[in-house]
Amino acid sequence: MTVKTNLAAGMLSVTFIAVSSPLLADDVQDMSDPLAVYTQAGVGVTNKGLNIKLGNTYDTGNVDTMAMNIIEIKGFGADSLGLEGNDSINSARFRNFKLDTTNGRGSQIDANWDFNTNTGNVSYSFIQALPAIGPVQFYPLAGVGLTVTDSAEIRGQKSEIGSVGYAIPSSFAVIGTYSKITLTDNIWLNYNPMYFTTFNDNEFMSDVMDGLYHELAASYQLNPRQNIRVFANYAATEMNDDWDWRLEFNHQF
Repeated sequence: MTVKTNLAAGMLSVTFIAVSSPLLADDVQDMSDPLAVYTQAGVGVTNKGLNIKLGNTYDTGNVDTMAMNIIEIKGFGADSLGLEGNDSINSARFRNFKLDTTNGRGSQIDANWDFNTNTGNVSYSFIQALPAIGPVQFYPLAGVGLTVTDSAEIRGQKSEIGSVGYAIPSSFAVIGTYSKITLTDNIWLNYNPMYFTTFNDNEFMSDVMDGLYHELAASYQLNPRQNIRVFANYAATEMNDDWDWRLEFNHQF
């Protein structure tokens, strides 16, 4: 049985900025930093279709914090392009991210839904920027979340909401780190390992989610507001051990 790993892997692709001094939301941000808060748009092609990303900053009312909302639509048009899957949307993602500019600490609400498996998750996590060690910098992350499905068969029971049944088959925790290796002013690499584990005794969800997720990325900065990025993702779980790739173009407004 093949189950897509969007349920957990959605948390791997964050685009935020870590800072050590206060910044204004309309300043040009360093797009090479794994914690970036800026208004943005991105398009990409993957082995499972096309992606669109839109992000918008907003005023938190606190001069020491920055925040943004990001919406992503993933994996559509695959059949027309001769890629894996069909032309329908594979998944959608919404993120709300807040950053404390005085200490480089971020917090995130992350919600994902996979239309192919009718499963999703919502999580809350913290990420902290650590001091750089030469060209290398780490951003440890820890979070907890819940999975959601409209299929009662996953846990054997469901709660009725109108005529549709929804269930929460598991809760989970994630720990890991984002890392950045600066090669030149315009080229950088990222390696982002994350480990997911479910809390409750649900063998099916453990097989789907539990394991180590890897993300590798190579990026080139075209100018201060635009970059091109190539990603490779690998999920080592009981029910999925495939590689995914994507090519992205991102623009900062």
